[in-house]
Amino acid sequence: MQYQSSCVRPDKQQAPSLSRPPARASLYALCGALGLALACTGPAAAEPGLTLELNKLEPQDASCKAYLVVDNPGSTGYQALKLDLILFQPDGVIGRRLAVDLAPMKAAKKSVKIFVLDGTACDKIGSLLINEVTECKSDSGPINDCLAAMTVKSLTTVQLSK
Repeated sequence: MQYQSSCVRPDKQQAPSLSRPPARASLYALCGALGLALACTGPAAAEPGLTLELNKLEPQDASCKAYLVVDNPGSTGYQALKLDLILFQPDGVIGRRLAVDLAPMKAAKKSVKIFVLDGTACDKIGSLLINEVTECKSDSGPINDCLAAMTVKSLTTVQLSK
């Protein structure tokens, strides 16, 4: 039986073959032997996404003031974060469409964003839908699919969904 190896054997002083890359298992073994755990663990873990919480609705004359708590636990700061919201009436019929700008959002920060729904009483809001994220840009550039990484919840009787 003939033994073949890509490592240099003491009895044969020739360079290993570079014609094909080593197998992934071999790379992990090599990394472990060299103590390169961070460089060899594969893809980085996904950073936690934003959590949007509809915290409070407060009547204001013939309008409604909405308090949205935005938790950004990750290391990504947002220069642009614009939402297309659809307001549904209690009977399920679409009441109106509005744009909400939540930026800027600092990294590792929780903040409260307040917006007023002019001409809409709080009791005329059945639910809110984040229809889409129209703009999502971090400090280092555009972010794809911000909506998928978002978590939504509500502490009010009005449901917030995506």
